[in-house]
Amino acid sequence: MDVLEEKEEEEQREEEELKALEISDNLQDMEMKVSVEQVCVPSDVPSIDTSQLPSSYKTNSLKEEKLLRIADHFLQQYTHLCPDRKPLFLHPVNECGVEKFVSTTVRPTLLPYAELYHWDGCASFVSDYLTMEPLKSPITPPSLLYSPTTILKYQRGNCFDFSVLLCSMLIGAGYDAYCVHGYATREMCTLDETLKVCPLLRKPQEEPKERMKKPNKYRVKPPPDLQSKFELQQEAKKAETEAAEKNKEKEVEKVTEVEKPERDPLYGLRVHAWVLVLSGKKEVPETFFINPFTGNSHSTMDEHFLGIESVWNHRNYWVNMQDCWNGCKDLIFDLGDTVRWEVMLSGSNKPLQLLSDAEEEKELSDRDSDDMVSDPNDGSRAVGMLYGSEFETRCSEGRKVILYKKAKLEKWAPYLNGNGLVKRLTIYADLRCTEVAEVREWFKNREDMLDMREVNKQTQLTTDYFSPGHLLCLKAHTYTSLQPETEYTMEFYNEARVDGLQKRVETPNEMTEYFVGRDDFLHVRYMEFGKRRKKIHLAGTRTDINSRPIVQIKECFHRNPEKPADEDVAERIFLITEDMIQLTYHLKDKYITASKKDFFKAAEGDRKGNEMVMSPEMCIMYQAGSSEKEEKLLHLYKLLQKLTVEEKQLKLQVQQSEAEVRENEETNIKLSVSIYNTEKNEKRRQQYEAMKKTREDDLRGPGEQDLDYLAPFLIQIGHREKMTKGQALRVRDDCLTDFKHRLVNKANIIQARLEKAVEELQKKDQWFQKNQNRLSTEEEGDFLTRRSETTFHIQILALRLKREKQAAPQKYLALEEKLCKDPRLAEHLGHT
Repeated sequence: MDVLEEKEEEEQREEEELKALEISDNLQDMEMKVSVEQVCVPSDVPSIDTSQLPSSYKTNSLKEEKLLRIADHFLQQYTHLCPDRKPLFLHPVNECGVEKFVSTTVRPTLLPYAELYHWDGCASFVSDYLTMEPLKSPITPPSLLYSPTTILKYQRGNCFDFSVLLCSMLIGAGYDAYCVHGYATREMCTLDETLKVCPLLRKPQEEPKERMKKPNKYRVKPPPDLQSKFELQQEAKKAETEAAEKNKEKEVEKVTEVEKPERDPLYGLRVHAWVLVLSGKKEVPETFFINPFTGNSHSTMDEHFLGIESVWNHRNYWVNMQDCWNGCKDLIFDLGDTVRWEVMLSGSNKPLQLLSDAEEEKELSDRDSDDMVSDPNDGSRAVGMLYGSEFETRCSEGRKVILYKKAKLEKWAPYLNGNGLVKRLTIYADLRCTEVAEVREWFKNREDMLDMREVNKQTQLTTDYFSPGHLLCLKAHTYTSLQPETEYTMEFYNEARVDGLQKRVETPNEMTEYFVGRDDFLHVRYMEFGKRRKKIHLAGTRTDINSRPIVQIKECFHRNPEKPADEDVAERIFLITEDMIQLTYHLKDKYITASKKDFFKAAEGDRKGNEMVMSPEMCIMYQAGSSEKEEKLLHLYKLLQKLTVEEKQLKLQVQQSEAEVRENEETNIKLSVSIYNTEKNEKRRQQYEAMKKTREDDLRGPGEQDLDYLAPFLIQIGHREKMTKGQALRVRDDCLTDFKHRLVNKANIIQARLEKAVEELQKKDQWFQKNQNRLSTEEEGDFLTRRSETTFHIQILALRLKREKQAAPQKYLALEEKLCKDPRLAEHLGHT
């Protein structure tokens, strides 16, 4: 028996070994096919012009050469210790054909746009501004890695280019960000969003509310032989709902099976690059990933990320030594753990957010003084500056299209479309995207404050949403046509309107208005219209006046607590065609009927002149309860007069309501331009230039000339028109010497202030250490606040001093060049 078991075990082992060999052979064949049949890069990629690039792109400094030697040595050790793993992405070639260590390509930069101060603004900008290009081989990293400046200039790149640019912007904005070289799914590597729901259509998950059943102690127990019909009905309803849910789940499963993507033969082998943002800095609560292609954030537990080879930033390079059999779900992103992460450059690799303030300042100063990767004085490889027009344009050629599951998202640059359209989402009813179900459009910079539009293609209903500031204080407008006297619904910002109108619903024969917060407690007004009469043009009148005849106007009021119920009108109806007014008052307490008054207006023949004659037959009254006193005829006459005047005013208000239409808005669209945008606001730019010129003329005064920077030095030689060579050299040397002294004095002043601030900080720290035990919590907090302000002041002074030292040689050379080109000195200094 033992022999038979051993033979079976040996046979199983042989079978497993054969399967493993077959799998490895298949993978090798697949890799060979991919390497032979590489994905073609689009042919419209522009050639890189390297003539304008600085010299640091074309050569390596001594530090960079040393870094490359360290990287080669590190790679040799890595391949010796981990022969089964893929080669590291350490020193690819840049656009000039020069090998560069990947960390030197990351250049922290903060661009001067408020939107780029936050991670989501940076991510959305990179995803919109750049055009995605696939890797030449999907299973190997690229051999070229362009600088962020070149990527911004040509607006194209692969996932590594996207990640380097995004990481540079995030680090410049203050985030603890890293580029990641790893593996991901086919959909993420190829930017295939057709199986995903558009982010604009995702609904937030609603947490189910648990209903607590309160026990009823006084419930009478039914006899055991009886059953509640209500409970039987509820159970039947519950069974029906469960069956319906099961049917829905089956349908969803069928749909998911149909929509399920085909099996990827390169699953787990596709190379991808993305960005890792660690928690701590910039109040980031949790570590997360950013896919640079889409600009979306993902959890580190996301199943689309299948593994990580290495990460790097502008200071160091780390290799992942953890097992990725379960993707990135079990990875621990503690880069200070040398067991899980192998660091290339020795030194302090402790995350800065875990250091105290003093330790962080010391760590940063030590790194800046002796940093092999990022030279603080080398700004040649920083991310290039973006002009305002380039930042606004965003997408290549100003337009970008993204396909999602049953949806298509289009983006445009502001001011590219004449109607202000910047985004359009087309929702389809089928997976093939042939039948349009709904269209949503977003607008910017419209003078009519239109923000969004929804068009339902099935019902042909259009809904426009407005930001505050519309001429009619519109909030939303639902319609089928903008022509007058058609069915529509308008919602208003009632706080901005004098009449407190909140909503208006109109049909060809009716109009209903809803009010909020009025002093007269009016909340509903209903108007009914009759058939339009034929147009009759009278001399001296407008030809377009032919309003619909008003049949009746009905108004409803809330209860006014300051009035008695039988004097507070709840509803009044003006029956215009019948010359009748009906008043209904609010109910009294403990009454089921309300008081009423019906007025019949006098005919034209019963009037004396323009005055109305009142008779008892013109008013029919009903007083709820016992009538304690009868109203006099004079009082009823004054009330009828008041109602008649209000009826005329109501007719005018109805005509004004009919005139509040948007018939010509879409035919005469205007876009607003900020007064600070001088590129697009031509009128404002001309006004500013004229104002600036006028101000300069006022400051100069009549006949006053420009100040001469050589005047103090020309005085010494007597203001001669023609100078000798010696005099010209003397003027040049005196001017340069004086300018040099000014630069040195300015640097000395900043240095003295910096030393004084540092000395004060040291004194404050010594005082705090002596008196720390005596201070209260508030005093300690005040001290820490003052200390942080002093530290910030020191940092500003140090930055000013550093900039002054960097700019001084450039200023000196610029002045020397200006002197050589000065027409008074050029004759003698042109050949020196």
